[in-house]
Amino acid sequence: MDYVVKEPIRPGEHVISEANGSRSREEITVAAAADLGPATVLGKVTASGKYKRLAPAANDGTQTAAAVLYGDAYAETEDVKATAHLRDAEVNGLVLSWPTGITNNQKAAAVTQLTALGIIVRN
Repeated sequence: MDYVVKEPIRPGEHVISEANGSRSREEITVAAAADLGPATVLGKVTASGKYKRLAPAANDGTQTAAAVLYGDAYAETEDVKATAHLRDAEVNGLVLSWPTGITNNQKAAAVTQLTALGIIVRN
């Protein structure tokens, strides 16, 4: 019997290219709500400036794609610091982590929002 092992996405595995130094990445605060893995597409809560998983149906700012998480963020019970791509990067769209139930139109809108930030999604 053959076994197939599926490994989780590794930190930075989504990166195709990025700007030199720390231009593409910044330390952010991920709001307590869920444990998030690398390559998760994030929205930014307008009131707090904290980041959460993109939520296209929300109205708190997280309905707009604002960043791509670089590594893990274990934020199930409390806010945590994490690193994310906020600009000037190319990312592999095949490994990005999207919210469950996102529609093709919502995903296309999020890709357009990331592009406006200089985060180019390649497939």
